[in-house]
Amino acid sequence: MNDLASHLVLLLFFASLFAGFVDSIAGGGGLITIPAMLIAGIPPLESLATNKLQSQFGAASATIAYARRGHMHLKKQLPMAAMSLAGGVIGAMLASLVPAGWLAATIPFLLIAIAAFFAVKPNLNDTDSHQRVTPLVFGLTVVPLVGLYDGVFGPGAGSFYMLGFVLLAGFGMLRATAHTKLINLGSNFGSFLVFAATGSVLWKIGLVMGAGQFLGAQIGSRMAMKNGARLIKPLLVLSCLALALKLIADPAHPVRVWLGV
Repeated sequence: MNDLASHLVLLLFFASLFAGFVDSIAGGGGLITIPAMLIAGIPPLESLATNKLQSQFGAASATIAYARRGHMHLKKQLPMAAMSLAGGVIGAMLASLVPAGWLAATIPFLLIAIAAFFAVKPNLNDTDSHQRVTPLVFGLTVVPLVGLYDGVFGPGAGSFYMLGFVLLAGFGMLRATAHTKLINLGSNFGSFLVFAATGSVLWKIGLVMGAGQFLGAQIGSRMAMKNGARLIKPLLVLSCLALALKLIADPAHPVRVWLGV
């Protein structure tokens, strides 16, 4: 499976480059990379596992870019990253025990609600607002819970982190985006460790796509820092809606099954 035709490898590289660009701004890069791997003929399990490998390069690249410009402080955020990593590990280990059908049924509607929140809420800009919980409480509750979700299911984890940082931590859009990347890196790495232990990761493909992710994230994060909420907000809304529609469009989605459509 690592021996794909060269044109398919090139397709995956450019798909991951674009995914890294989008993900560094608004999240949702898996919307691009997972379908691209499936189109290339990679089975679903290997696609999910390899996606966890390559997406880390994009998250790390964006984290470095934001940290260099002072939008986040790595040392201060490492405890949160550790909590998200732990959540990702536990979530991936519990994946077979959690009712995936229930998650698949509810997540699209949560994503639509998040999109509506960011679309209609006034005064969402790059200025920090009222902090509703302390960093300690946020790091011990929201971060590991979303990290656990990322390990169990995954789609939309970045959007949930963003909502938490904006609504509870009081971060402006750009600062929330910057902090989301490091925390998302933690939960991705945690669930990746479990996938790697099962031997499901396609290393050569993952590393090629990782190079694309790293480059795309550098471009995307620079554009986000230049344009701030003017770029982040609409892309985040579109990302949430696109992911929700993709999940609902799956013929096996529980809502479609229940309705018989």
